[in-house]
Amino acid sequence: MITSILTWVWAASGVLLILLVLLHSPKGDGMGGLAASGSTMFTSASSAEATLNRVTWIFLAIFLSLAIILSAGWLS
Repeated sequence: MITSILTWVWAASGVLLILLVLLHSPKGDGMGGLAASGSTMFTSASSAEATLNRVTWIFLAIFLSLAIILSAGWLS
């Protein structure tokens, strides 16, 4: 029962993690940005981006923790 619930939470956190990563704004110009001036590369994140980063890290921790717990078989 608990394994089934955690499996659903793990799958949902994976889908939400994908969506959160896709919501991030691009940080640079890709490989072409390496040769350009780096002044715009290290700008500070706004409050919304900082919150988005924090939520993304939280969902990453949930996803990885559940992946380890479910794959190790500690609950069965």
